Amino acid sequence: MPLITGLHHVTAITGDAQENIDFYTGVLGLRLVKKTVNFDYSDVYHFYFGDEFGTPGTIMTTFPYRKGLVNGRHGKGMLNTTAFSISMDGLDYWLNRLDQFNIPYKQPQQRFSGEAFIYLEDFDGLGLELVFNDKDDRKGYYNGFIPKDYAIKGIHHVEIWLDAYERTAALLTTQMDHKLIAESSDRFRFGTDDQPGKYVDLVCTPNALKGLAGRGTVHHVAFATPDAQSQLEMIDKLNKFGLKHTEVKDRKYFTSVYFKEPGGVLFEIATSGPGFDIDEELASLGEDVMLPEQFEEKREHLIDVLPKN
Repeated sequence: MPLITGLHHVTAITGDAQENIDFYTGVLGLRLVKKTVNFDYSDVYHFYFGDEFGTPGTIMTTFPYRKGLVNGRHGKGMLNTTAFSISMDGLDYWLNRLDQFNIPYKQPQQRFSGEAFIYLEDFDGLGLELVFNDKDDRKGYYNGFIPKDYAIKGIHHVEIWLDAYERTAALLTTQMDHKLIAESSDRFRFGTDDQPGKYVDLVCTPNALKGLAGRGTVHHVAFATPDAQSQLEMIDKLNKFGLKHTEVKDRKYFTSVYFKEPGGVLFEIATSGPGFDIDEELASLGEDVMLPEQFEEKREHLIDVLPKN
């Protein structure tokens, strides 16, 4: 069994909480599966968007700070684009939908064989793509207003800009169960399998400016590992590779280990469980603010200081 099975989630730094929810649920049609707080800084929300269950590989998460947060800058040394997977026959529907919501986008382009994509940004300037393909057998989330056949199925890939790709590629291929899937000019696609939700695209951008953290940028990308035992085995591999990492952190819905890959992007290894229904019924995921036990005594204060949405 591989220790890394694909992507788990992407976490971004964003602005207004209500605009954040409006975009990912209202425009993109994802489900808000968890409304909690940043476990390391409890005065900030942590939203999780995904499919019906919050399945690893479908999850986009955000730290929505207030509107005054300084904008970041896309650039090398950062994960600049998170791509979502949609059936190929959904292209015209999504072009019309983005027009309907007045969302600016770049015209559709082709990348690898059988893959068309549209680049856009959310209300905070976060780089996103809609990737249209026929390789994804995931169902996605049916929210009642986007046709089932055109719903987002989950994350397709993430795109990392680097001075050079070799050291990051070595980490992915020798320690994290990835293999080279495809390449084109300065883009190298790696994956744990040749399926959406399991891809990492490394793009060589030596002439780009260095990225700067802030509103509209990705904080980290998480890779899925089956359980606590496989996570410990991954820690052993990181140690042998000479990478410094955090201790195992309990995030209630999974456990996490964080480290920076050679190009400077923050990586996380997250367990696939226990999942988002351990403190809410599946039918009502995301309806209430759920707090870890250590913050329950601060609930009244947190509800008071957290942005109203």
